[in-house]
Amino acid sequence: MKNKWKTGFLLLLGINLLIVVIIISLIMIPSTNNERINNKEPINDNVSFHVKSNKNDLNQVINHYLKKEASDSPIDYHVHLGNEVEFYGVLPIFSKTLNMKLTFEPKALSNGDLALKQKSISIGSLDLPVSYVLQYISENYKLPKGVVIQPNNKLIYIHMQQLKLKSDLKIKVNKFDLKKDDIAFTIQVPVK
Repeated sequence: MKNKWKTGFLLLLGINLLIVVIIISLIMIPSTNNERINNKEPINDNVSFHVKSNKNDLNQVINHYLKKEASDSPIDYHVHLGNEVEFYGVLPIFSKTLNMKLTFEPKALSNGDLALKQKSISIGSLDLPVSYVLQYISENYKLPKGVVIQPNNKLIYIHMQQLKLKSDLKIKVNKFDLKKDDIAFTIQVPVK
């Protein structure tokens, strides 16, 4: 169960990594206007960047990150963003291995947070009750600040503004529609 949340957390970190890579690439592109612009004091404490992505790009970034960061994990797993978020893995038990699949339906909320509604968990051909597994995880595993499990609602709620990111970046999820391949974020960079 701990590895499921590790996978979910690494998925979120992978998304964050994608956003940071996009920002860095945008910063490195030279300006076409060579005129000097007068610097003005920032009006707000944060500057917002709007980033649009798609499933294929996020799949590549997330799985690259998981391969790099989870190479020493006893569970081999990967993520696939199709019409829902799917986690696939192989769980070694004694001298056997069991295939594992977890599915979530993501939803971007109006406040910028992300909700993952769990649809199913299966290990081998055994279907497990989602609420029981989520309850067990919420009682027995330490989760990152901002990640809340609601077992009775079969929901993982991610408070995006509470996640600790480098340089105090904040991320808001604007759209996360996997069926239409429409994924958008707002990245807030502190300027004061």
